[in-house]
Amino acid sequence: MTARTIAKVLTETKAMDKPISVENKPGGGGAVFMAEYATKDVKDNYKLFVSSPPILINHLKKEGNTPYGYADTTPIAQLTKDYGAIAVAANSKYKDLKSLLDDLKADPTKLTVAGGSAPGSMDHLVSILPAFKYGIDPKKVKYVSYDGGGEAVTALLGGNADVLGTDASSLDQYVKAGKIRVLAVAAPQRLGSMKDVPTMKEQGVDAEFLIWRGFFGPKNMDAGAKKFWDDAIKKMVDSDAWKKEMTANNWQTDYKKSEDFKAFLAQQETQLKDMLTALGMQK
Repeated sequence: MTARTIAKVLTETKAMDKPISVENKPGGGGAVFMAEYATKDVKDNYKLFVSSPPILINHLKKEGNTPYGYADTTPIAQLTKDYGAIAVAANSKYKDLKSLLDDLKADPTKLTVAGGSAPGSMDHLVSILPAFKYGIDPKKVKYVSYDGGGEAVTALLGGNADVLGTDASSLDQYVKAGKIRVLAVAAPQRLGSMKDVPTMKEQGVDAEFLIWRGFFGPKNMDAGAKKFWDDAIKKMVDSDAWKKEMTANNWQTDYKKSEDFKAFLAQQETQLKDMLTALGMQK
């Protein structure tokens, strides 16, 4: 969705006068794509991609890790931010995070937690972080991975899972439809679109999980191409068309230019490594 929004706004604002195609690249939460990109596309100025924390997590985790990460790219810009969320079906008995965690602590095998990414990747970390912070052994939490957030939501609504861990913005449509209940968001304060949903910290669980989305180019990107994209992306995020899309998609803009984004990624890598180490999932 982020990539398609970028393509749409770049075209609408005439920041780009060439046609832009968007292609989904499945496999290992981006790991399969990165293996090809970091080895075959290192100088392709015309092939860029959108990623999020998995570009860091996949490089750091023990299971199914990849030798490739953000250091094998040219970070161009951070664009948006989102936060993790814990949700249940609307008819679930759970009305708050603490009651859920109390049951999970009493018997970690009692509940099935669903997510749209592989074990050790983003949705898994979102799912088990509050449990870990609550004194529950994260390795005992029964996490089932699905091929994308949509399938994980379907599992929750179909009764094949009791709990869902994912990004907050993707849940908005299901909340409005009355199909799910969000118990907590892993944000520093309540989110505007979910102002009735308390944060994890409000419920006594000291957990936050920032989900950023950013724009990347090849490692050996030409200096002229990098400047072009720096200017084009800045023009895009300043446009009314971009702001309109942010509102429509329930996203928050969190723009960082190339050098600031690169420094942020280094900081995030350290934090995620500490988290994975605490969970026993680091490589």
